Amino acid sequence: MTKNTRLQNFGLVLAGAVSASLLWQAFGVAGAASSNADTYKQLNLFGDVFDRVRADYVEEPDEQQMIEAAINGMLASLDPHSSYMNKKQFAEMSVQTRGEFGGLGIEVTMENGVIKVVSPIDDTPASKAGLMANDLIVKIDGADVQGMTLNDAVEKMRGKIGTDITLTIVRDKKDPFDQKLTRDKIRVQSVKYSVEDSSIGYIRISSFTEQTQEGLEKAMDHFRTTLGDKVKGYIIDLRNDPGGLLDMAISVSDTFLDKGEIVSTRGRHADETQRFNATKGDLANGKPVVVLINGGSASASEIVSGALQDHKRATLIGTRSFGKGSVQTIIPLGGDGALRLTTARYYTPSGRSIQAKGIDADIVIEEELPPELKDKNVSTEGEAGLRGHLSNEAGGDEGGGSSAYVPEDKTKDLQLKAAIDFLNGVKVVSNAKPKDEKPKDGATPDTTAN
Repeated sequence: MTKNTRLQNFGLVLAGAVSASLLWQAFGVAGAASSNADTYKQLNLFGDVFDRVRADYVEEPDEQQMIEAAINGMLASLDPHSSYMNKKQFAEMSVQTRGEFGGLGIEVTMENGVIKVVSPIDDTPASKAGLMANDLIVKIDGADVQGMTLNDAVEKMRGKIGTDITLTIVRDKKDPFDQKLTRDKIRVQSVKYSVEDSSIGYIRISSFTEQTQEGLEKAMDHFRTTLGDKVKGYIIDLRNDPGGLLDMAISVSDTFLDKGEIVSTRGRHADETQRFNATKGDLANGKPVVVLINGGSASASEIVSGALQDHKRATLIGTRSFGKGSVQTIIPLGGDGALRLTTARYYTPSGRSIQAKGIDADIVIEEELPPELKDKNVSTEGEAGLRGHLSNEAGGDEGGGSSAYVPEDKTKDLQLKAAIDFLNGVKVVSNAKPKDEKPKDGATPDTTAN
């Protein structure tokens, strides 16, 4: 698997107008591949419509823009993660996967015609300004988002470093308010680490970029040097990690596994199945591992969580993950951009597909919301909440996603505290409230996993 095959960040969902554009020219495959007369008829219909618009529309249309919108519309009709990237967008995506790009530092998706915040990235203008999961961006510098594609909106939010931008936000269905931010160079430090409670290695992975494995190995070297044999175990914090590169997810999993399957991907045809196995060597030397997950843990984060959980190599603490279990392959189109196409579902070592379901924590620990967030929605709806999402082949109830709140103050972080207690040999019990438990004296209940 090359680095061109990737698990798309779930926030970068693209949308466009509906149509099926000159596919024989754009992709060079539809005309040759189809022998169905109805298909040819529909393609001819599109050509007729395109020519009529080009000739008779009230203003001279941008033909390139029309074609790109048509291609994106076709792909958006498949699932939320397939899309077309023009040459500029493809170049920007390639830069972003290297872990450094310009902008606000925010993971977003499109919902009901407006931009929805999935999560701000740590230590960026978006996080410093207090943007929150589920915030709706309805205007960008006074321009209505309604009618824009996600690509259009993202391009407007990007710009020259040091320039200001004003986002109009709707939070919890209340009156909109303006939030001014200053664009900055976004340097995503994929891995951060520290020693907790004098003997526990804490590793925060915020996204899976080309730098992730190098950062993880640096962290492990630091713990070996500073803690030596005193280390009691490791905490891998994947909360609000939207994912990234598939090969980095495999590599991170392999770091803590000595053998066995890590993940398999299964496409449309049986001969497209691929399996990825661990190689000998566990950098943690068998020490206990805890993985922290929540409703913002998606994609590559779920591969790591599922692999370590299935092999009983780690205990998962937190709340249910997002539930994005599909693989997107980046297919360059001869210098004219690239196609991001959903080509497979991925499965954990035990054969689980977590698509639209998520991964459940072994020990459910819910964060206590501060007073100012008691009446706020801090939960993600998960993959199952995305319109047009792929179903889970195994059937059953869908519904990934859960609370995405993580306290900035570590002393108030109940999930982190539970992980530390667990590694110290203290019995940790779930604090999740029963679904039918009612709040006391009219108080608003904390967010629960769903």
